[in-house]
Amino acid sequence: MCGIAGIFSHKPVAAELYDSIIHLQHRGQDAAGIMTYDDRMHKEKGVGLAKEIFNNENMKLLTGNIGISHNRYPTHGGFSHGEVQPFWTSVPYGIALAHNGNLTNYKELASEVIKTETRYLNTTSDSEVLLHLFADGLHRDVPPQTNEEFFELLCEAVENIFNKVRGAYSVTSIIIGKGLVVFRDPQGIRPLVKGQRPNGNGGKDYIFASENTMFYAMGYEPAGTVLPGELIYVDESGQVFSKRLIKKTFNPCIFEYVYFARPDATLNDVSVYRARLRMGQNLAEAWQKKHPDKTPDIVIPAPSTANTAALSFAHELGVRYSEGLYKNTFIGRTFIMPGQAERKKSVKYKLVPQELEIRDKKVMIMDDSIVRGNTSREIVRMLKDFGANEVYFAVACPPVKSPCFYGVDMPTRGELIAGNMNVDEIKSYLNVDALLYQKIDDLAEAVTRRGDHHIDRPCMACLDGNYVVNDIDGAKMDEMETMRVNDRNGND
Repeated sequence: MCGIAGIFSHKPVAAELYDSIIHLQHRGQDAAGIMTYDDRMHKEKGVGLAKEIFNNENMKLLTGNIGISHNRYPTHGGFSHGEVQPFWTSVPYGIALAHNGNLTNYKELASEVIKTETRYLNTTSDSEVLLHLFADGLHRDVPPQTNEEFFELLCEAVENIFNKVRGAYSVTSIIIGKGLVVFRDPQGIRPLVKGQRPNGNGGKDYIFASENTMFYAMGYEPAGTVLPGELIYVDESGQVFSKRLIKKTFNPCIFEYVYFARPDATLNDVSVYRARLRMGQNLAEAWQKKHPDKTPDIVIPAPSTANTAALSFAHELGVRYSEGLYKNTFIGRTFIMPGQAERKKSVKYKLVPQELEIRDKKVMIMDDSIVRGNTSREIVRMLKDFGANEVYFAVACPPVKSPCFYGVDMPTRGELIAGNMNVDEIKSYLNVDALLYQKIDDLAEAVTRRGDHHIDRPCMACLDGNYVVNDIDGAKMDEMETMRVNDRNGND
């Protein structure tokens, strides 16, 4: 899971691309990069948070009115500086590309790029493979002479990607002398939204990003979503070309709504905040049916992505909502830390119970999901250490039973608690007095109940094992898991 943005503007874009990274920092803390161009490419990238990478001096070097940015949260490839996006190639034109998602047929594609297209790969990143496939599709002995002809060439190149590439990918790209290009995989698994604003000269500026969280601050009006299978090209004069090249079922990732996206985002024309309120509402109704004799004194969210669902859960039950766990905001998101040891170490630093809210009470903990179970178990232990009489646990997401291979770091079955234990065993492991998971249909209903979204069914492969691209079988799962473990260990 990463954050990407692309901006076409009437003025220099570097500062706004930096602002985009800041607004998307929750989507990736590992690394960040910006590329712009005027007469040539300009890049600055590094490992760490945006504020640690960019400064007044290197931002001055990022000249140009067109550019792209990337926040990295690695699900494939290594962790070195060379893996930091955007990637670029000088042939043809000069092309830079940033990618959010994960390619499930990476090995086959990498082999094709090296052997058939005779291009050299500097990294193990699937994004670099995607760049070279894109670049190769644009290489012609006789270059197109007009923007209309170039758009036709873009359509051929991207349609070739759609036919070859499996997995999830939302892409922003800049091409020297041409402009800004964005496209999204045919099933729209990873998000990509768009916005526009008047430029004061009768034209418009355009932004494309993983979330619309920065639009208001930068003066952009939301303009919907990039459709699944759609290609959009903004040429250097500001003319927009767009075409939906292929149409399949629309299956956006449900975990965006559960955990990853900021609550103020609107993805695929669905409000993340409202979807989370409905998750809490549906779960509260299920709790009352299953446990009519267990009414908590307070509902405490596992901060902070569970806050919204916990608010509506408490309202439906008619009990008090309490922020009984203080979150140290200077500790990063534990779910997206690269190693298991780092996650375990950070939980007690990250969350501190408030004793006056907990002691001698029946406490309901509400969490967005349970993936590995370590944080959940530590939270329960903390509450009991601080005097809770009973601890109940409600989860806005159903049991996470399968790895995600479309861009979320759930890399191996062995790490998923629900892949190795049933609900009763998980209840015992967490040491809670009652445990309730959301049902799959109730979660899907919460996301799709409102909005002009045209979602057929969200991708819920991590919950129901249905990999919507039809690209995962037992052998592929073993291959992908091995690749992820090797990436973590620094092996080839």
